[in-house]
Amino acid sequence: MVRRPATAPRPMAPTAPRRRPTEKAPGKLEGKATETPTTSHAFEPRRGNLHPLTNGRANALLEAYEASVQTSFERIVPVLKDISALQHESDFVALAQDCARASLGFELPLPILEQAWVTQLDMRSLFAWCVFETYRSVSDGFFNGDPLGGLDGESFNAELIADGFHLLDITPCSDGRLAHAIAYALRIPFSSVRRRSHAGALFDVENTVDRWVKTEHLRFREAKPNGAHEPTHYLKSVVYHFSSRDPHHGGCAAHGSDDAAAAASGLRRLQDFREAVENSFCCGASVDLLLIGLDTDTDAIRVHVPSRDGGTDLNRWLAAADVYEATRNLGEAEGRRLILELVEQAAVEPADPGMVHLIARLIENNLSQIDYVRHYHGGSYGQAGHAERFIGVGIGFKEIHLRNLTYFAYMDTVEEGAPDLDVGVNIFRGLNVSRGLPIPVVIRFDYHGSVPGARERAIGHCQRVRSAIENRYADLCRDGLLHTLLTVRDRDHHVPAETVGSSISSKPVEVH
Repeated sequence: MVRRPATAPRPMAPTAPRRRPTEKAPGKLEGKATETPTTSHAFEPRRGNLHPLTNGRANALLEAYEASVQTSFERIVPVLKDISALQHESDFVALAQDCARASLGFELPLPILEQAWVTQLDMRSLFAWCVFETYRSVSDGFFNGDPLGGLDGESFNAELIADGFHLLDITPCSDGRLAHAIAYALRIPFSSVRRRSHAGALFDVENTVDRWVKTEHLRFREAKPNGAHEPTHYLKSVVYHFSSRDPHHGGCAAHGSDDAAAAASGLRRLQDFREAVENSFCCGASVDLLLIGLDTDTDAIRVHVPSRDGGTDLNRWLAAADVYEATRNLGEAEGRRLILELVEQAAVEPADPGMVHLIARLIENNLSQIDYVRHYHGGSYGQAGHAERFIGVGIGFKEIHLRNLTYFAYMDTVEEGAPDLDVGVNIFRGLNVSRGLPIPVVIRFDYHGSVPGARERAIGHCQRVRSAIENRYADLCRDGLLHTLLTVRDRDHHVPAETVGSSISSKPVEVH
């Protein structure tokens, strides 16, 4: 395509020199920014014919995990239909529990089953209970077994520091179609990245500045992850999204499916964060910024490569789908050299070598994900729209790394996170409420177990958020169309979340 005039980058504080030189390919290769990948090549299934840089073994492991988790949620409705048909049997409670244990792996709450002979079986509460129990099983499996292999981030961390970055902080949109952005689309070990999702990828600037301060304080006091004297930067990234299949309706709901608005808003929030840090801590405290787009139909990314001084052009990017085609017939070494060169060419002005190397790594990782979608999903996800199983509210959910599993609404209070939560509830009005099913909401607050009273305060946060949700959506709660599960987790240890409350009681009703 013809390049549009580059947007002039805003002045930035001088950046520290990087360590890694950019490897150059012999000669000059032509590379340019492109529009959204088209169906001419991006959606063709290529079963058994992977890109030379694709990690086929990793793809198989990721697919097995995705299929296992999704199947565990998909079997809930059919099992509940079978149980509903049994409710007039004389030994209904025993039959229902046998069915649930055999098909779902857990029992159902006795109070609901035992009251079925008096009133109609409360299928809404049973549905929410099953979603919550399935989530708990998935969470336990994640922390106890590390199915994604994300605990071992030593190699990536070392490479990140070599590229000139001591921390990677990524904000994807809270849309469930981006819940897998870290472990799948970008293939980054979850232990190596700070992730908090927000509607429209519009993260809270003040909170992010606070996290930046904590990070730099740790570098000064404990030299973690490296010493403050080392010339590395805090890298803040935003992942916005768009739809190549239905660009006018399948994009980001928070931006009215306007791709340009989603990208512009993400960049503006990044610039606000950088300016806030520089205004408060002077130019030497500058951070680096990276804007990434994700096609939720194919999982192909496009990267707006920043110049050395941080300039980013919203109309210029490097599309991984085009890189796939340009390198599909090359050997591994030759393909990597070409990717580096294409990244350099995509920058508005000469880019920092460390940033070039990191972006090249992310694009190479994404080539595996493009093949993943082509091989296991026919090139484009059959479920293009929302299909989340529950809403996750609060702070935490380190274990969620699957597409369309969870809609995130990160918040300390419902009041401050109301826009994010309202978007999620509206999505679930279409997914669940329209079919008479309730909205399952998992409330989660992680805490530091080393801090006295932290667990109790986390439980208090859960209870306050639950009360606020019940007040805000009183009609849904009254009709049994919204249920909550309260959980907390000690973030100082790699352990599963602990359930501390629920809107569904499992204790038998006492008869006096």
